[in-house]
Amino acid sequence: MSQELVKQICKALADKKADGIKIISIKGMTDIADYFVICSGRSAPQVKAILDNLEEKLELQGVFAKRKEGVAEGKWIAIDYQEVIVHIFHHEIREIYQLDRLWNSGNNVVEYAE
Repeated sequence: MSQELVKQICKALADKKADGIKIISIKGMTDIADYFVICSGRSAPQVKAILDNLEEKLELQGVFAKRKEGVAEGKWIAIDYQEVIVHIFHHEIREIYQLDRLWNSGNNVVEYAE
């Protein structure tokens, strides 16, 4: 289920022109999830639009977020789909936290390409 969910998530993010979509396998590194999917938007409204599209597409498939954080600010939104945690960043905030590098163990980060 995790890999198929990751594909659906990435497609929904790409539909709203999310930048720098990366898939990070964290399976075996932590118990919180199997994957992080990270992307960014150029503005708070775009970050929120990316979130709205993601939720709409997944809810149509019967997939609902367990929890979400950061929606009001629109600078770093984290959505917990249990096996997959999605991080939607404003560009500037993504540069500060650099989750892509923090969780990189050498071969577990993949750039999404349609």
